[in-house]
Amino acid sequence: MTTVYYRNSLIEKEELDVIKKLFPVTDCIVGIKNDLVIARFSCVPFFKEVEQALQTQNSRMLNSFREHNYIASFDYYYDVEEFTPKTWFNLKDVPKEEAPFIVKGKTTSKKSSWNTMMFAETKEDATRIYCDLQNDYYIGEQGIIIRKYEKFKKLGDSINGLSFINEHRFFFYKTHLLSHGFYWSISDVIGKINQKGIDFAKKIARIISEKTNYFTLDIAETDEGEYRLIEINSGEMSGCSLNNPHELYSNLKTCLVQERFNYQLTNQ
Repeated sequence: MTTVYYRNSLIEKEELDVIKKLFPVTDCIVGIKNDLVIARFSCVPFFKEVEQALQTQNSRMLNSFREHNYIASFDYYYDVEEFTPKTWFNLKDVPKEEAPFIVKGKTTSKKSSWNTMMFAETKEDATRIYCDLQNDYYIGEQGIIIRKYEKFKKLGDSINGLSFINEHRFFFYKTHLLSHGFYWSISDVIGKINQKGIDFAKKIARIISEKTNYFTLDIAETDEGEYRLIEINSGEMSGCSLNNPHELYSNLKTCLVQERFNYQLTNQ
Protein backbone atom coordinates (compact mmCIF):
# COMPACT_ATOMS: atom_id res chain seq x y z
CA MET A 1 0.00 0.00 0.00
CA THR A 2 1.05 3.63 -0.52
CA THR A 3 0.33 6.27 2.12
CA VAL A 4 0.68 10.05 1.84
CA TYR A 5 2.19 11.56 4.96
CA TYR A 6 1.49 15.30 4.79
CA ARG A 7 1.98 18.50 6.76
CA ASN A 8 -1.45 20.06 7.05
CA SER A 9 -0.27 23.67 7.28
CA LEU A 10 1.53 23.59 3.93
CA ILE A 11 -0.67 21.60 1.57
CA GLU A 12 -3.45 23.28 -0.44
CA LYS A 13 -6.99 22.07 0.32
CA GLU A 14 -7.74 21.36 -3.35
CA GLU A 15 -4.66 19.17 -3.62
CA LEU A 16 -5.35 17.37 -0.34
CA ASP A 17 -8.93 16.63 -1.40
CA VAL A 18 -7.61 14.97 -4.55
CA ILE A 19 -4.99 12.97 -2.65
CA LYS A 20 -7.60 11.67 -0.19
CA LYS A 21 -9.61 10.19 -3.07
CA LEU A 22 -6.60 8.24 -4.33
CA PHE A 23 -4.41 7.35 -1.31
CA PRO A 24 -4.67 6.74 2.43
CA VAL A 25 -3.43 9.91 4.16
CA THR A 26 -2.04 10.77 7.59
CA ASP A 27 -0.31 13.64 9.36
CA CYS A 28 1.43 11.30 11.84
CA ILE A 29 4.11 8.73 11.08
CA VAL A 30 3.16 6.49 13.99
CA GLY A 31 1.43 3.39 12.69
CA ILE A 32 2.56 3.61 9.06
CA LYS A 33 3.54 -0.05 8.74
CA ASN A 34 4.65 -2.01 5.66
CA ASP A 35 3.95 0.95 3.39
CA LEU A 36 5.51 3.03 0.66
CA VAL A 37 5.33 6.63 1.94
CA ILE A 38 4.93 9.81 -0.09
CA ALA A 39 6.09 12.55 2.30
CA ARG A 40 4.22 15.66 1.15
CA PHE A 41 5.88 18.73 2.75
CA SER A 42 6.36 16.68 5.93
CA CYS A 43 10.01 15.69 6.38
CA VAL A 44 12.24 18.75 6.13
CA PRO A 45 14.33 19.51 8.14
CA PHE A 46 14.27 16.06 9.79
CA PHE A 47 14.22 13.88 6.69
CA LYS A 48 16.80 11.35 7.87
CA GLU A 49 15.12 10.94 11.25
CA VAL A 50 11.69 10.42 9.65
CA GLU A 51 13.16 7.86 7.27
CA GLN A 52 14.73 5.95 10.16
CA ALA A 53 11.46 6.01 12.12
CA LEU A 54 9.57 4.62 9.13
CA GLN A 55 12.17 1.92 8.59
CA THR A 56 11.52 0.63 12.12
CA GLN A 57 7.91 0.12 10.99
CA ASN A 58 9.04 -1.72 7.84
CA SER A 59 8.05 1.22 5.64
CA ARG A 60 10.11 3.05 3.05
CA MET A 61 9.95 6.47 1.44
CA LEU A 62 9.29 7.23 -2.21
CA ASN A 63 12.49 9.29 -2.20
CA SER A 64 15.09 8.08 0.26
CA PHE A 65 17.18 10.54 2.24
CA ARG A 66 20.05 9.94 -0.18
CA GLU A 67 17.80 10.61 -3.17
CA HIS A 68 16.30 13.68 -1.53
CA ASN A 69 19.74 15.03 -0.69
CA TYR A 70 20.94 14.59 -4.28
CA ILE A 71 18.46 17.32 -5.19
CA ALA A 72 18.55 19.45 -2.03
CA SER A 73 22.36 19.70 -2.06
CA PHE A 74 22.34 20.76 -5.74
CA ASP A 75 24.56 17.76 -6.58
CA TYR A 76 22.40 17.20 -9.64
CA TYR A 77 24.07 20.21 -11.25
CA TYR A 78 27.10 18.18 -12.28
CA ASP A 79 24.88 15.74 -14.21
CA VAL A 80 23.03 18.43 -16.20
CA GLU A 81 25.57 21.25 -16.30
CA GLU A 82 25.30 21.74 -20.06
CA PHE A 83 21.53 22.28 -19.89
CA THR A 84 21.30 24.87 -17.11
CA PRO A 85 22.86 28.24 -16.18
CA LYS A 86 26.48 28.12 -15.02
CA THR A 87 26.69 27.88 -11.25
CA TRP A 88 29.34 28.64 -8.63
CA PHE A 89 29.31 27.23 -5.10
CA ASN A 90 31.93 29.57 -3.66
CA LEU A 91 31.78 33.36 -3.94
CA LYS A 92 35.55 33.63 -4.41
CA ASP A 93 35.33 31.49 -7.57
CA VAL A 94 32.89 33.81 -9.35
CA PRO A 95 34.55 35.79 -12.19
CA LYS A 96 33.29 39.39 -12.17
CA GLU A 97 33.19 39.43 -15.97
CA GLU A 98 30.44 36.76 -15.89
CA ALA A 99 27.94 39.28 -14.44
CA PRO A 100 25.01 39.64 -14.07
CA PHE A 101 24.16 36.89 -11.59
CA ILE A 102 21.36 35.22 -9.64
CA VAL A 103 22.08 34.60 -5.94
CA LYS A 104 19.89 32.11 -4.06
CA GLY A 105 19.72 29.21 -1.66
CA LYS A 106 20.21 25.71 -3.05
CA THR A 107 16.48 25.01 -2.84
CA THR A 108 14.72 28.36 -2.33
CA SER A 109 15.22 32.05 -3.08
CA LYS A 110 14.05 35.55 -2.20
CA LYS A 111 12.24 35.82 -5.52
CA SER A 112 9.70 38.32 -4.20
CA SER A 113 12.62 40.69 -3.45
CA TRP A 114 14.17 40.21 -6.88
CA ASN A 115 15.87 43.61 -7.22
CA THR A 116 17.54 43.58 -3.82
CA MET A 117 17.90 39.95 -2.71
CA MET A 118 18.27 37.84 -5.86
CA PHE A 119 19.38 39.67 -9.02
CA ALA A 120 22.96 40.99 -8.97
CA GLU A 121 24.13 43.33 -11.73
CA THR A 122 27.78 43.09 -10.67
CA LYS A 123 30.10 40.90 -8.59
CA GLU A 124 29.90 43.55 -5.85
CA ASP A 125 26.09 43.25 -5.83
CA ALA A 126 26.39 39.46 -5.68
CA THR A 127 28.71 39.75 -2.68
CA ARG A 128 26.25 41.98 -0.81
CA ILE A 129 23.30 39.67 -1.52
CA TYR A 130 25.37 36.63 -0.60
CA CYS A 131 26.18 38.15 2.79
CA ASP A 132 22.56 39.17 3.38
CA LEU A 133 21.32 35.66 2.55
CA GLN A 134 23.84 34.14 4.94
CA ASN A 135 22.03 36.01 7.71
CA ASP A 136 18.72 34.47 6.67
CA TYR A 137 18.45 31.36 8.86
CA TYR A 138 16.38 29.29 6.42
CA ILE A 139 18.35 30.07 3.25
CA GLY A 140 21.72 30.25 4.96
CA GLU A 141 21.26 26.68 6.22
CA GLN A 142 20.71 25.43 2.65
CA GLY A 143 23.97 26.80 1.35
CA ILE A 144 24.09 29.71 -1.12
CA ILE A 145 24.87 29.46 -4.82
CA ILE A 146 25.62 32.05 -7.49
CA ARG A 147 24.26 31.44 -10.98
CA LYS A 148 24.90 33.22 -14.25
CA TYR A 149 21.84 35.24 -15.23
CA GLU A 150 20.26 34.15 -18.50
CA LYS A 151 17.42 35.87 -20.35
CA PHE A 152 14.22 34.00 -21.11
CA LYS A 153 11.02 34.72 -23.01
CA LYS A 154 9.21 37.39 -21.01
CA LEU A 155 5.43 37.29 -20.64
CA GLY A 156 4.83 40.04 -18.10
CA ASP A 157 6.03 41.90 -15.03
CA SER A 158 5.60 41.15 -11.35
CA ILE A 159 6.77 43.14 -8.32
CA ASN A 160 10.26 44.44 -7.53
CA GLY A 161 11.59 43.94 -11.05
CA LEU A 162 10.70 40.24 -11.29
CA SER A 163 9.49 39.10 -14.71
CA PHE A 164 7.06 36.32 -15.53
CA ILE A 165 8.86 34.16 -18.07
CA ASN A 166 7.61 31.23 -20.15
CA GLU A 167 8.51 28.66 -17.50
CA HIS A 168 6.81 25.32 -16.86
CA ARG A 169 6.95 22.78 -14.04
CA PHE A 170 7.13 19.08 -14.91
CA PHE A 171 6.46 16.30 -12.39
CA PHE A 172 8.20 12.99 -13.07
CA TYR A 173 8.22 9.62 -11.41
CA LYS A 174 11.47 8.15 -12.71
CA THR A 175 11.14 8.58 -16.50
CA HIS A 176 7.33 8.77 -16.43
CA LEU A 177 5.95 12.25 -17.10
CA LEU A 178 3.07 12.64 -14.64
CA SER A 179 1.93 16.16 -15.51
CA HIS A 180 3.16 19.60 -16.46
CA GLY A 181 1.81 23.11 -16.04
CA PHE A 182 2.76 26.77 -16.27
CA TYR A 183 5.01 27.72 -13.37
CA TRP A 184 3.67 31.19 -12.51
CA SER A 185 0.29 30.60 -10.89
CA ILE A 186 -0.05 34.32 -10.03
CA SER A 187 0.46 35.52 -13.62
CA ASP A 188 -2.47 36.86 -15.66
CA VAL A 189 -0.80 35.56 -18.84
CA ILE A 190 -0.44 31.77 -19.11
CA GLY A 191 2.51 30.57 -21.16
CA LYS A 192 2.50 27.60 -23.51
CA ILE A 193 5.06 24.91 -24.12
CA ASN A 194 5.52 22.95 -27.33
CA GLN A 195 6.66 19.39 -28.03
CA LYS A 196 10.26 20.56 -28.24
CA GLY A 197 10.08 21.73 -24.63
CA ILE A 198 8.39 18.52 -23.49
CA ASP A 199 11.04 16.42 -25.23
CA PHE A 200 13.75 18.51 -23.57
CA ALA A 201 12.21 17.84 -20.14
CA LYS A 202 12.05 14.10 -20.88
CA LYS A 203 15.72 14.15 -21.87
CA ILE A 204 16.67 15.70 -18.52
CA ALA A 205 14.41 13.24 -16.67
CA ARG A 206 16.27 10.27 -18.15
CA ILE A 207 19.46 11.61 -16.58
CA ILE A 208 18.02 12.58 -13.19
CA SER A 209 15.96 9.40 -12.75
CA GLU A 210 19.20 7.44 -12.39
CA LYS A 211 19.74 9.16 -9.02
CA THR A 212 16.26 9.87 -7.62
CA ASN A 213 12.65 8.74 -8.06
CA TYR A 214 10.17 11.60 -7.75
CA PHE A 215 11.16 15.08 -8.88
CA THR A 216 10.14 18.27 -10.67
CA LEU A 217 11.91 20.02 -13.52
CA ASP A 218 11.39 23.74 -14.12
CA ILE A 219 11.96 24.39 -17.82
CA ALA A 220 12.01 27.84 -19.48
CA GLU A 221 12.00 29.04 -23.09
CA THR A 222 14.55 31.49 -24.48
CA ASP A 223 13.71 34.27 -26.94
CA GLU A 224 15.19 32.04 -29.65
CA GLY A 225 12.75 29.21 -28.92
CA GLU A 226 15.26 26.96 -27.16
CA TYR A 227 14.72 25.47 -23.72
CA ARG A 228 16.86 25.51 -20.58
CA LEU A 229 16.60 23.84 -17.20
CA ILE A 230 16.03 26.40 -14.44
CA GLU A 231 16.18 24.01 -11.50
CA ILE A 232 15.20 20.62 -10.08
CA ASN A 233 13.27 19.99 -6.88
CA SER A 234 11.92 17.00 -5.01
CA GLY A 235 8.42 16.12 -6.14
CA GLU A 236 7.41 15.79 -2.50
CA MET A 237 8.54 19.35 -1.72
CA SER A 238 7.36 21.18 -4.87
CA GLY A 239 4.19 23.21 -5.21
CA CYS A 240 1.85 22.20 -8.00
CA SER A 241 2.05 25.56 -9.81
CA LEU A 242 -0.62 25.13 -12.53
CA ASN A 243 -0.34 21.35 -12.71
CA ASN A 244 -3.69 19.61 -12.40
CA PRO A 245 -3.57 17.75 -9.05
CA HIS A 246 -5.92 15.00 -10.23
CA GLU A 247 -3.80 14.32 -13.31
CA LEU A 248 -0.61 14.39 -11.26
CA TYR A 249 -1.71 12.02 -8.50
CA SER A 250 -3.78 9.71 -10.72
CA ASN A 251 -0.76 9.16 -12.95
CA LEU A 252 1.54 8.71 -9.95
CA LYS A 253 -0.80 6.08 -8.49
CA THR A 254 -0.94 4.27 -11.85
CA CYS A 255 2.87 4.16 -12.00
CA LEU A 256 3.18 2.82 -8.46
CA VAL A 257 0.48 0.17 -8.93
CA GLN A 258 2.05 -1.00 -12.20
CA GLU A 259 5.50 -1.08 -10.62
CA ARG A 260 4.22 -3.18 -7.71
CA PHE A 261 2.44 -5.54 -10.13
CA ASN A 262 5.59 -5.99 -12.23
CA TYR A 263 7.64 -6.67 -9.09
CA GLN A 264 5.19 -9.32 -7.88
CA LEU A 265 5.09 -10.89 -11.34
CA THR A 266 8.86 -11.24 -11.56
CA ASN A 267 9.16 -12.59 -8.00
CA GLN A 268 6.54 -15.33 -8.16
